[in-house]
Amino acid sequence: MKNERYTLRQLNLLVREAIEDALPDEYWVEAELSECRENSGHCYMELIEKDERSNTPVARASAKCWRQTWMMVKPYFERTTGQPLRAGMKVLLRVYAQFHETYGFSWIVSDIDPTYTLGDMARKRQEIIRQLKEEGVFDLQHELRIPTFAQRIAVISAQNAAGYGDFCRQLEDNDYGFRFDVQLFPAIMQGEQVEQSVISALNQIYNLHSPLNFDVVVIIRGGGATADLSGFDTLALAENVAQFPIPIITGIGHDRDESILDMVANTRVKTPTAAAALLIDNLLRVLERLDDASQRISYAVNQRISNQKTKIATMTTLIPTLALRVVGDQRHRIELLENRLPVAIERRLTNQKHLLESLSIKLQGFDPQLLLSRGYSITLHNGRAVRDPRQLKPGDEIETRVEKGTIHSVVKSEE
Repeated sequence: MKNERYTLRQLNLLVREAIEDALPDEYWVEAELSECRENSGHCYMELIEKDERSNTPVARASAKCWRQTWMMVKPYFERTTGQPLRAGMKVLLRVYAQFHETYGFSWIVSDIDPTYTLGDMARKRQEIIRQLKEEGVFDLQHELRIPTFAQRIAVISAQNAAGYGDFCRQLEDNDYGFRFDVQLFPAIMQGEQVEQSVISALNQIYNLHSPLNFDVVVIIRGGGATADLSGFDTLALAENVAQFPIPIITGIGHDRDESILDMVANTRVKTPTAAAALLIDNLLRVLERLDDASQRISYAVNQRISNQKTKIATMTTLIPTLALRVVGDQRHRIELLENRLPVAIERRLTNQKHLLESLSIKLQGFDPQLLLSRGYSITLHNGRAVRDPRQLKPGDEIETRVEKGTIHSVVKSEE
């Protein structure tokens, strides 16, 4: 036997028989998908197992799910988990061993248990939520308020998505004539690039943000695969949304469950059109409050006018009576004054007469003639009394008045 020779095919056939004999059954195996791709209706997977402490691979294997099985397994898995099979997922596969003499060894997948993946996804979601709460950012968006007049809208969506078109039409065709200013920030809304693409759009909005730019951000998705929502359940995206300074509304089009993005956003609605309806209703409530305030102001003004009219009518009725009363009071006052006036005049005249007599007596005391009768004289020069001889010079004519007449003289000397 030592010298017996085999062709490679013969040897591979021996391996095939040995494997089929040694592993005749199907087995449930837990693994992580490091790669998952479809080709010609078949699904090709690369399985990996990592060390829990070091996260380094400790086992690898290839697996295949043939078209006939894949056509049944795929839709059931996506309906149950809400997501397609993708790299990074933990899966529970039912497999059997197959060794092909041309293609080598592979595990053939006959079934996939979605509940196992769902549990792992839930665990990861809970871990992300726990971390967000520990960071203190989980409820930051919920503390923001959508502005009263929210009309400047930043939209993150795929540019040609049906959902974005529906959103814009809903805003433009509203029944109240409200006007909205919408600016699109294009992003990839399905697949593995969702996280980075949406974060990039948020960064663009943040760099443009000022009090004059945007009131709210709307993240919408429509027209894509409803199962492909895994990109909205990531820690990095949740952190960016939770800490964004503008209220964020999400409408990414699924009813099965809230994504982590929905949980941390300010407001979550189901669809893009529901997001548009929310913004329209917000303005409608403002309009209703303004109408109510206008009606209350109008009522208050009309009530005030009515009250003033009533007061004027009452005063108009009372004016004749008040006028007669005032006239009567004034007439009585005039009569009193008329009675008091003669007495007051007489008293005033007496007082003035006494004052004149007193002044006359005082004036008599200052009469120059009285002084002259007592032997005094007055010397005048040019009609003015001479008080100082130095006022005169030789040749000046002076007159001296005495009781019985006047003496005229000429000054001969200053001595």
